[in-house]
Amino acid sequence: MRVNRIIPNPSIGALATLFTSLVLTFSSFTQQAFAADVNITPLGSMEGEFCQLDRAMVFEDPDGTRILYDPGRTVAGAGDPRLGEIDAILVSHMHGDHVGDKHIAKVGNGECKATTFPVKVLPNTNAVNIALEKGAIIMTGSEMPKFFAGKLKSLGGDPKKSQLVRFGASKMVGGVTITTVPAAHSNGISAKMIGGKLGEMLSSAGVTAYAGPPTGYVLTFSNGLVAYLSGDTGITAEQKTVVGEYYKAKLVVINIGDTFTTGPKEASWVVNKLVKPTSVIASHANQPSTKKGKVIEGTRLHQFINDSKMPVHTPLSGVTMSFNSKGRCVKGC
Repeated sequence: MRVNRIIPNPSIGALATLFTSLVLTFSSFTQQAFAADVNITPLGSMEGEFCQLDRAMVFEDPDGTRILYDPGRTVAGAGDPRLGEIDAILVSHMHGDHVGDKHIAKVGNGECKATTFPVKVLPNTNAVNIALEKGAIIMTGSEMPKFFAGKLKSLGGDPKKSQLVRFGASKMVGGVTITTVPAAHSNGISAKMIGGKLGEMLSSAGVTAYAGPPTGYVLTFSNGLVAYLSGDTGITAEQKTVVGEYYKAKLVVINIGDTFTTGPKEASWVVNKLVKPTSVIASHANQPSTKKGKVIEGTRLHQFINDSKMPVHTPLSGVTMSFNSKGRCVKGC
């Protein structure tokens, strides 16, 4: 004999209470996620200073994902204790001061003019050595992934750890969405990075290997912060249309070194007129820019700060800055 069980319908009041509870729980979770901050730590050559060849920065998402940008010469190899865990490495282009043709032996203390780079790492590059040690992905655009895949394979690593993300596309590492954007610069691979007979031939001919166009990066973090990393570039139309209008970057890391990149005048025009972020971090000054942690008057950094309409933060080596979802520095600046 089949018995039908009658399940009473929940009252409208009970449903309303349940719905309200779910909404409040979701709202609380969302607020907590978006309240978390992105931590950015510059890895320069002299502790507490911003020196001439400082480029490297570690970006840490609220979910713990850690991304190293342009390790260059100021990360003391894969054993640098400041690195910690690294999930991905971004390289804007193949020049030695960005990918790392040599590097410091250890983090220094004192004046920037004392910086030396005694450790030679070619043909491997500092970026590849760090990726091997950390098991990190190297994520780049244009033709650079093929070069890094070959290096990783030749050193016993996994060539699939070199991954491509071209203009207009994106990939995720942890909670961070990564895309590349155009940069106006050169991007040859030095003969010494290639080595062997081909390297000798290139060196003899006075040419470099083709690595495709250089890139900038746009990172979208899990708290909603969008950051533009310019790499070495001049002024481009995409800084307005792509970075400013489409991605709506709220934080900009821009190179100000002049001759090889935008100078302070050009860089301030980019942030004031094209991207219009909430905050800016200066980079790639190509001269000692601080002394005892204070900005040196008359430097490119000093001019850039004066010419920019929004807060410009100085990347003092080892000093972590925290940014909220709107690009405002909330700690360490």
